[in-house]
Amino acid sequence: MWTQNFLWIQTTVVKYNGMDKVISSNSNVQYVFSGRPRRTYVHRGAAVPCFWPRPSRGCADADMEDYGFEYSDEEPEEQDVDIENQYYNSKGMIETDPEGALVGFADVVQMEPDKAEWGFKALKQTVKLYYRLGKYKEMMDSYRVMLTYIKSAVTRNYSEKCINNIMDFVSGSASQNFGLLQEFYQTTLKALEEAKNERLWFKTNLKLCKIWFDMGEYGRMNKILKELHKSCQREDGTDDHKKGSQLLEVYAIEIQMYTETKNNKKLKQLYQKALAIKSAIPHPRIMGIIRECGGKMHMAERQWAEAATDFFEAFKNYDEAGNQRRIQCLKYLVLANMLMESEVNPFDGQEAKPYKNDPEILAMTNLIAAYQRNEILEFEKILKSNRRTIMDDPFIRNYIEDLLKNIRTQVLLKLIKPYTRIRIPFISKELNVPEKDVEQLLVSLILDNRIDGHIDQVNRLLERGDRSKGKKKYAAIDKWNTQLKSLYHTISNRVY
Repeated sequence: MWTQNFLWIQTTVVKYNGMDKVISSNSNVQYVFSGRPRRTYVHRGAAVPCFWPRPSRGCADADMEDYGFEYSDEEPEEQDVDIENQYYNSKGMIETDPEGALVGFADVVQMEPDKAEWGFKALKQTVKLYYRLGKYKEMMDSYRVMLTYIKSAVTRNYSEKCINNIMDFVSGSASQNFGLLQEFYQTTLKALEEAKNERLWFKTNLKLCKIWFDMGEYGRMNKILKELHKSCQREDGTDDHKKGSQLLEVYAIEIQMYTETKNNKKLKQLYQKALAIKSAIPHPRIMGIIRECGGKMHMAERQWAEAATDFFEAFKNYDEAGNQRRIQCLKYLVLANMLMESEVNPFDGQEAKPYKNDPEILAMTNLIAAYQRNEILEFEKILKSNRRTIMDDPFIRNYIEDLLKNIRTQVLLKLIKPYTRIRIPFISKELNVPEKDVEQLLVSLILDNRIDGHIDQVNRLLERGDRSKGKKKYAAIDKWNTQLKSLYHTISNRVY
């Protein structure tokens, strides 16, 4: 026969494959059923009775077989359980006793006879814990040891996931520690080259590129971009379109750099090359970035219709990717639509309609409504009362004067229509702008052939019907102004 023995033990409960897993504080106590160690599942935090059958002195082997019980002599499995227990016990100490946790993780590494998964996991936790404690030398030492596991101890997918996780962890909070970031990424890239993991090498370089971009370190960025371009080229130095998706990722980050530095010449070249790649199936976020930067480029060239097309494409791509930049691109689309004096409301389309009442968008929908009705006072009121969502965006703010000029132009043309002579002070009052601004607007409209007439500066009048008197003077001033602008852009491009 057999007897029942019960022992009360304190347990630690952890998640294992989506279930609560009980780990005994006494790793020697377990029961065995059908030759396999069994794990008990209980309510969280409970102390449970662990039951295991023992044979009485008169019990025969056959009796034990009848009940399906047997003892396990499989020491490797017991050792695996001990290592696993040690790992989870150490992990449970991270918040309360970080130094003790570090000792525990070191024990996990020592307990494994060969490099394997639990040692890799323990080293990953060690790296993160040393970083939190500000012990960067110890962190890098542990990280180098961890990277020796990626060749054979763990699967490539799992190692990539863990390395990405650590890179995000370190990059997110070490943005001002140049030395640490550089050492960390150089160590990672060297290990990946040795492991011949080209995919993760490429992704790691892209991450580093993005960090330098966010920090405005364009010189460092350029060095990495050269390496990335080289990895996407054939032996003859031309772009390998079989690596189209990778090329687009490189173009996307480089295009952002040229957009930020306002190097429109190189931006345009790269933008056109990116759109020419048809063989790739890139992530929609990548195309969103390229299209958004293309829209900004067209805006700088005052090509409003092309900009509107690009912003709409960027919005659709970001929307597909679930990226919040979709809201910003929708604002830019509204801006471009107003500047091109389109009567089409972008929110009438099925793609943009669901966002019409979004709090971030509502101000822009009200703005375009006032714009289309030529209500200057309402338009200016919306701008003032929605400073955060409209005016605080530097890109939108750059074009507010153009918008105001457009709406003032519409009101002015409507205002002067019944008159052959009209006083400039009267126009100034109606438009709610200084007289000098009215005069500049009138000159612009005369040069664009939208008003037939000239300005009598002595009597402060606009005389319609004869523009020949002032046309030569205005044309000369305009030509001089255009040449100055061209010179400015040429110098700017050479500087960058």
